[in-house]
Amino acid sequence: MPYTPKHKIRIVTAASLFDGHDAAINIMRRIMQSKGAEIIHLGHNRSVHEIVECAIEEDVQGIAITSYQGGHVEFFKYMKDLLKGNSCNHIKIFGGGGGTILPSEIEDLHQYGIAKIYSPDDGRHMGLEGMIEDVIQQCDFALNSKDEYKVPLTLNEVKDIRKIARQITNVENGIEKFEFQNLKLNIPVLGITGTGGAGKSSVTDEIVRRYLHTFQDKTIAVISVDPSKKKTGGALLGDRIRMNAISHPRAYMRSMATREDNTALSQHVQEAINICKAAQFDLIILESAGVGQSDASILNYCDVSMYVMTPEYGAASQLEKINMLDYADIICINKFDKAGALDALHDVCKQYKRNHNLWNEKDEDFPIIGTIASIFNDTGCNKLFEKLMNIIQNKCKVQFGKLKLHTLGEGIKQAIIPPSRVRYLSEISQTVRSYNQWTIDQSAIATKLYQLQGTAQILKDKK
Repeated sequence: MPYTPKHKIRIVTAASLFDGHDAAINIMRRIMQSKGAEIIHLGHNRSVHEIVECAIEEDVQGIAITSYQGGHVEFFKYMKDLLKGNSCNHIKIFGGGGGTILPSEIEDLHQYGIAKIYSPDDGRHMGLEGMIEDVIQQCDFALNSKDEYKVPLTLNEVKDIRKIARQITNVENGIEKFEFQNLKLNIPVLGITGTGGAGKSSVTDEIVRRYLHTFQDKTIAVISVDPSKKKTGGALLGDRIRMNAISHPRAYMRSMATREDNTALSQHVQEAINICKAAQFDLIILESAGVGQSDASILNYCDVSMYVMTPEYGAASQLEKINMLDYADIICINKFDKAGALDALHDVCKQYKRNHNLWNEKDEDFPIIGTIASIFNDTGCNKLFEKLMNIIQNKCKVQFGKLKLHTLGEGIKQAIIPPSRVRYLSEISQTVRSYNQWTIDQSAIATKLYQLQGTAQILKDKK
């Protein structure tokens, strides 16, 4: 019988530093999700510091790592030392690396305190699902509800992320309610929502990066929500794959699963926001799961809202159905390097004009910005950040500091490959195939002509 967990299990998964082999860990984490676990996936090439910082911020029961590049003994031991040195020895470490990790090294790591390093022999005896069930069983324990730690945090964090993480875990698991007492604190909450696949996490990462760079003395917290699977209860909390700026002493991030279906936000979002407010972060970002056209639930939790979309929304009439175009303080059209991006910007501006009865305003005055979050130092993202900070400071009556204005040109001009040439490799291959076919056709014609000439010569000679 498959094992059924008694507690909500959260596990961080990643491939180790300088390791691009993420096929194995992707298979493993998908099976863990199917067993009901909430997986915070970091992707490949992740350092010990990044993994441990994530595990503490997310308050997980386990860490699962694949390591195929060598250096695994030092890697796993350093991870164990870092967890132990921060009073987080309860987080169990699991690993595997095929034949790369020798049996003697596995024994050494087990004696050092690593929960389990799975070998090829384990794969043969236990099977893939057997190994995953072993991980789930070992991680199936309740976390201590107390947020008391005997030693200070050694990760150079401005805030004690252990206490913040445990408080959020307690409210998620229904152990305690958290009421925000200091109502005098004016801490703005930015809500970011949009369709699935629009690039919300990438845009959020670009905002966090610019915020930390621009305001050197300010802190930021990110609460990111992803949907739970109705069938299994598991969840892929994958926003950290795209977020590289949050591994910073002045930044905190917590991934939350909705733990119910048909919702874009967890029912404990407000308590998580209150906990971050009590920790006195200067700005809090709430990112929702992907939403449909009618969803505007994020407005109940934020002071300023941003809607992220792409140029690929369908016919212009679809814009009339999007509720957030009525309420969003700023609209981001991400992936602006896609074909038809300028037309999309024009259509969204027209719809915004209709929704707000701004018939005499110019399009460039609307809070609608095209971005390419995948490009470094994108001018669209720069413009978005500057406009967003001005809106937050004016609407919420806060001051972060002086903004560095450096917006030049349009983001579309920065595209490495112009939209009209996005399929240039296909064009090249099609041209080569067409030339080869033309060569074959010409060769066939030449062959027939040669045969006809030969036949004519034979008939002439017989006469």
